[in-house]
This record gives sequence, structure tokens and C-alpha cells, in this order.
Amino acid sequence: MYKLKNIKKDGLDYIKLQNPNETTEASICLSQGARLSEFIFNNMEIVSSIRPETYKDNYASSILFPFANRIKDGKYSFEGIDYHLLCNEEDKNNALHGLVYDKPFTIINKSLTSKSASVTLLYVSEGQLIGFPFKYHFEVTYTLNPMGINLSINIKNNGESSFPFTLGWHPYFTSSHLSVSTMEFTSSKKFLQDGRNIVSGSEDSKEVMPYQIKGKKLDDAFNLQNNTIKFLTPQYHLKIECLSEANYLQLYTPSNPNIIAIEPMTGVSNSFNNKIGLQILNVNDSYKLDWIISVET
Repeated sequence: MYKLKNIKKDGLDYIKLQNPNETTEASICLSQGARLSEFIFNNMEIVSSIRPETYKDNYASSILFPFANRIKDGKYSFEGIDYHLLCNEEDKNNALHGLVYDKPFTIINKSLTSKSASVTLLYVSEGQLIGFPFKYHFEVTYTLNPMGINLSINIKNNGESSFPFTLGWHPYFTSSHLSVSTMEFTSSKKFLQDGRNIVSGSEDSKEVMPYQIKGKKLDDAFNLQNNTIKFLTPQYHLKIECLSEANYLQLYTPSNPNIIAIEPMTGVSNSFNNKIGLQILNVNDSYKLDWIISVET
């Protein structure tokens, strides 16, 4: 039987999902936006928090909503009204990584069987957030299974007006040797960025697959022409399937060696203004998305 444990560490609340022999497990931080703080598959670390940096610095595995990446100057207009988000990327004066990454989530459902463990977590916005005064329910379900782990997002507009959104996820994946690791994805467009990491245009993607990571300092965004991203390392092969209509990919290499952020997104930076990937959630409507992560060792 799969297992679920409640853990408190450094004043934070966590849920740990484990397979029967405890060789595969997922740690989810309820106190920090329901992020996947660690994912171990067959005793191998796959998703990691970056150490010794703090979550405040690296946003490791944060779920990005209502906007992925950045909003320039924190400013946007929607249906004739101007809004101003807090700029938490102070040096570049951008609003960064959405508004749920630091919110507390509560458990509303869980299921343990001989084949999987799942937990559904909820955050409710009552329209009190600066720059985004809209009401919504945000649910995320994590399911640990023999193939890997799945994230299912369900967002419902519970307010009196529509709102704009994009959605993303910011996990850091580890590799024993990142320089000999590669990626595979299908893209026709690479997005250009200015000095503030705001999309300023695009060009035809000339990337040859498999995509070589060696020697690259990455902070690049691409469109995806299908829903599959592969990360091939010496120790494991990983596949992310993004079950949404429009998909984008952000790749980022931090200063820490042998770690890469592979970020599936439904839009790009400054989406509230450039409209790339932007969607509208109408009153009483719901939006659902699944990210399916499978691992072979």
C-alpha cells in the first residue's frame, strides 16, 4: 500500500507520498504554494530544492499563477481597468512568478491504494490580492505512481467578473552530469528577451535535437509544437507531457552545477500585456491542466 505522511520541518507543513517500499517519494510543501520540494524515484533524486539558497531566492518547484514568469513593472490593463501588482523582483521592477507560490494550501482529499497515492490541495482567493482582485479556487492534485508523478490543476472562477491568466511550473531537475545531458522538444519559435527578462520579440527556432545543454547559460523561452518535453541524463530519462492547448517552455540554468529548471508554461513573460498564451476565465467556469512526469532508470 502506498503511504502518506504529515511532516513539520522548520516551521513548515509538508505532505510526503511514498510507494510501499519507500524507494519513490514526493515531498509537497503546503506552506509554500503546494510546491513539490523533492521528488525521489527509485532512490534517485529527480526534483530538488536548490541548496543552500532559500525558496525566496529560487522559487524551486513553485506553481505559477495567475501569471507565469514576469509582468513588466507589475502593470496591466484588463477590460478597461488598470491594475498594479507588487514588484517582488525589485532589481528589475517586475512582478515575478505569480501570486500563489507563497500561499498556504489545505488538504481536501487523499487516496491511498496498492498502485498509487494522491492528495488534493486547495487555496482560496477571496479577491484580496493586490493587483489581482479576483476570486478563485485553486486546486492541485499530486499523484505518485510506478511511472512517476502527475500534477493536475483545477482553477474555478468564483467571482463576479472574468480574469486573465497564464499558468506554469518551476521545477529544478538534477543530473549527475548536466554537461552530457540533453533535451528533446519540438519548437518553431524562440522568444527574445530584454535586459529585464521581458519578452521583446521572437525568432525562428534553429535548435537541433537532441538539444545540447553543455556550455550553455540558459534563461530561454520557446513555443512547443507538441506536448512532450524529454530530459535525458546519464542516470535517468524523464518525460513531461503537458496536457494543455498552448504550451511553452522556459529553460534556466542557475549557478549551482548539475541542476536545470525545465518549466512548462501556458504563456510567456509579460503575458498580461503581450497576450502571448493569455487566457480568460469567465465567471463560474473552470480550467483544468495536467502535467504528467514519467521516469525511466
